[in-house]
Amino acid sequence: MEEFVQDFKRVVRGSRYEGYPLIEEFKRGMNGNIRRKLMEAENQPCSIKQWFKRTIALDQNWRESRREEERLQGKKDTNGTLTPRLNQQGALGQSLPQPQVWPRRQKTPQQQVPTEPTPMEGVERTNAAIVTP
Repeated sequence: MEEFVQDFKRVVRGSRYEGYPLIEEFKRGMNGNIRRKLMEAENQPCSIKQWFKRTIALDQNWRESRREEERLQGKKDTNGTLTPRLNQQGALGQSLPQPQVWPRRQKTPQQQVPTEPTPMEGVERTNAAIVTP
């Protein structure tokens, strides 16, 4: 992304783009994943300089995380080549945790459904009849 930013600055120098249209042209040409992350960020960049700075920072962070993943997946031997790790089954690649299996609930015998309504708590039952005129 650093090369893209430098090329973009060189091309824009002779154009009349500035402000929002300049930012739109920059976003159109940049990496889609980085653009999406910046657009979804809590504090979006406001100026073209902020877009340049944050784009380069995201790209550097992504490259660093890739190096870290490679480091965690295997060790380099004395020749400097990456030696892959074996997972639990002896296969190449990253071992995945075993899924948890939850025990099934034991079915309980169905309770008998009462035929009479049960009294509600806090409500007094009366034998009053409703009379309509």
